[in-house]
Amino acid sequence: PAPVSLTDFIFSLLNSSPPSATAAAILDANTCCRVLYPELILLLENLASSLSAQFGLSKGDCALVFSHNNIYTSILYLSLFSLGVVISPINPAAKVPEIQHQIWLSKLERAVIEVKQSDVTTILYSSGTTGPVKGVALTHRNWIAYIVGGIRPVRMIQMVGYCTIPLFHAYGVVLNLRLMTSRECLVITGGNRRFDMRKMNSVIEEYRVSQLALAPPLVITMDRDAEVMDGYDLSSLEVVIYGGAHLSKSTKERLKNRLPKVQLAQSYELAETTGRVFVSLGPDETRIEGATGKLMANCEAKVVDPEIGYVDDEEATIAVLDREGWLRTGNLCYINNQGYLFFVDRIKELIKYKGYQVVAPTELEHLLNCHPDVVEAAVIPYVSHYKRIRRVIFIDSLPRNASGKVLRKELVIKLSTPTSKL
Repeated sequence: PAPVSLTDFIFSLLNSSPPSATAAAILDANTCCRVLYPELILLLENLASSLSAQFGLSKGDCALVFSHNNIYTSILYLSLFSLGVVISPINPAAKVPEIQHQIWLSKLERAVIEVKQSDVTTILYSSGTTGPVKGVALTHRNWIAYIVGGIRPVRMIQMVGYCTIPLFHAYGVVLNLRLMTSRECLVITGGNRRFDMRKMNSVIEEYRVSQLALAPPLVITMDRDAEVMDGYDLSSLEVVIYGGAHLSKSTKERLKNRLPKVQLAQSYELAETTGRVFVSLGPDETRIEGATGKLMANCEAKVVDPEIGYVDDEEATIAVLDREGWLRTGNLCYINNQGYLFFVDRIKELIKYKGYQVVAPTELEHLLNCHPDVVEAAVIPYVSHYKRIRRVIFIDSLPRNASGKVLRKELVIKLSTPTSKL
């Protein structure tokens, strides 16, 4: 019979072509502790049995995982998947209101029945582009389809992927599962440590990392900061994957001169789509300037006119899922005749600073409006010559449309003649 749960499916892949008995599944670069693939399966089964017997966990329960990166996080995830328990990873640095919100989002009713592919297996959290973070429910089938679409041939020499992202983050979960199902080694930096470029380079050198996933600002640092990059042997690197923003042609050319063996692969992904749906793979695709890549296997996409919506049904027009079940990404994109996706801009109003998602305007507006001396406030992105979003404009009233919503575009125009600023 076909495997039902995500864990069963991963086991079926590993059993069909077993990794070497000495192949590491997970490795902590800080402690040098590692879990080999044969140990992984044994630890997973023992933990699942203990969670079921001692804590009574079963299908329908939701486990909030509150942990920094460590080599046992992946084992805990897979153990819970096998029981039909939904995992809901939480950032250990989250504040009490944020934790309370995620607990509220994660509430599920227990139903002690057999696990099905249509059952929810993870609740990952969106970036909060349109307000407070939303819990994104993904099923066993979602994850299995994603893994099947990205399966690569098993190599004679094990690939090593370095995860610079916390495992509570959506992409951390994605990278963890993808490397494991490809019999590759996942290297993490355990504990509560801030990202350090020199530490990353030393990990690449020591463990011969072949695959790296980075945010675009960090890729730019690899290009521009010779003081940080020089003195390390990075010859093992084969692929650097990035997403969220484009890299300039000059940046990619300089980085190619520094690391001639490395392919720069851009991806387009969302938590709602179980990871990436478009990716540039291979030298031919990565050479297409400005392209995000081609649609992955087991994925479907369509490009529609953002100006067309449902007549007299605003809620349906702005809903995340339309009436046909398509996910509205809120992004402006186009696909050329060769099938390459080109990302233009985001429709959703997200404020970013130095590559980090800072806040949704509505969330900060709510905090400002709580002040007794503020009648009402609106937050918009303002990009000054020194690239800092730190300008406040006081006006007599906020421009609104007929339905009472703040017209942010008109506020941008008003910035040309501010009355006061901080």
